[in-house]
Amino acid sequence: MWTHVIFDLDGTLLNTLEDLANATNWVCAQHGWPVHELDEYKRFVGNGARKLMERAAPADIELTKELLDQLYQEFNERYADHKAEKTRAYDGMPQAVKELGRAGLTLAVLTNKPDVAAGPIVEQYYPDSFSVVQGALPGVPVKPDPALLCVLMERIGAKPETTLFVGDSDVDIMTAKNGGLESCGVLWGFRSREELIQAGADHLVESAAELMELILK
Repeated sequence: MWTHVIFDLDGTLLNTLEDLANATNWVCAQHGWPVHELDEYKRFVGNGARKLMERAAPADIELTKELLDQLYQEFNERYADHKAEKTRAYDGMPQAVKELGRAGLTLAVLTNKPDVAAGPIVEQYYPDSFSVVQGALPGVPVKPDPALLCVLMERIGAKPETTLFVGDSDVDIMTAKNGGLESCGVLWGFRSREELIQAGADHLVESAAELMELILK
C-alpha cells in the first residue's frame, strides 16, 4: 500500500519535551520572564523554534523582529548544548523503524527543527535508519505548510498516493492533508487523541507494534 513513510520527529520518534522546555525556560529566565511548567510545552511545541519563543514570551511583551531573532538565537545556542540530556527514543520505535526499513520501505523524517540540527539528533538515536532527514530551511515556510514536505518528497522520489505521514500533532495531520498524503496520528506524543481526531487523522495507533502492523498489513 505504502512505499514511503515520513515521520515527524519531536513527539513521534523522540521525546524531546523536557530538553525543549529547559532551553526555553532558560531563555525566559535570562530576560527576567516567568518560566513555564512542562505540560504547558505540549501546547507550545510543534511549529518550530520561533513560534515556541513567541508562545513562551509574556503576553505583555512587544515581540519585535529584532527581539524574536535574539530569542531564537539564544534558544538555538542553549538547545544545541543541552539537547540530549533528557531526550530519549519512544519505546519500540527504533526497532520498528529498523523493521520497516528491512521490509523495503523508504523512510524519512520531516521536522521543524533547523535542518543543520535535525540530522545529528536523529542519527544519535536512530543510526542509519532514514534515507533523508529534512529540517527547516531559511526562507522556507515550516509545517503545516507543505513547502518542506514537497522538498523532502522530491528528494526521496515519493508520490502522495503511496506515502504515509506519521506524527503526533494537528500540525502533522494538517501537513499531510496539505500535501495530499494519508496520515497516522501516534498517541504517545505531545497531543491528545481528540486533537488528532479533530484534525482529521486517517489512522491512529497506540504503540510502535500497532504502527508496524498498520504499515505492513
